[in-house]
Amino acid sequence: MEFTEILQKRRMTRSFQDRSLDPAVVQGVLTAGLRAPSAGFTQAVDLLVLEGREETQRYWDAALPGDVRRSFPWPGLLSAPLLVLVLSSEDSYRRRYDEPDKGAPSFDVPWWHVDAAFTALLLQLAAIDAGLGALFFQAHGVPALRHTFAIPATSSPVGTVAVGHPAPDRPSSSVAARPRRGADEIVHRGRW
Repeated sequence: MEFTEILQKRRMTRSFQDRSLDPAVVQGVLTAGLRAPSAGFTQAVDLLVLEGREETQRYWDAALPGDVRRSFPWPGLLSAPLLVLVLSSEDSYRRRYDEPDKGAPSFDVPWWHVDAAFTALLLQLAAIDAGLGALFFQAHGVPALRHTFAIPATSSPVGTVAVGHPAPDRPSSSVAARPRRGADEIVHRGRW
């Protein structure tokens, strides 16, 4: 698939078929995520990969306990066969930028979040390139996720990428109500 076609097909998929993924496709998606930029080559973004009903169910049990799950507006999301929790380590970035070749920056931009976002986007684009759907969403129930998956205190869940075969879906209310901004509103050439 051409890159421009991948960009045109990129959507947030909120409903998935209950269908497993080819292991080679999963590995391709993960490999793409490993190619994300890394400020200072810190390499402090980690991926917690949950594949298959047993592992993904543990995620949902922690993130959306029973009472919350009953009112969850996207039940088809719970069928995604692959969940990749993207984590970053602020401490690692601060230590890296204290090294002699870097010097301590002010960190006006939290590079640990930026690099995690790059990683999440590459995971999504690779999934789309493989003919799958993908969704990046906030990691819910972080304390429970930390406990369930033994996530170290030095790693912060930034969000989760769900990947799988898309099922019939409905757009979110925000997509239905808000038009996409045009390039003339977004692109500022030479000055604002």
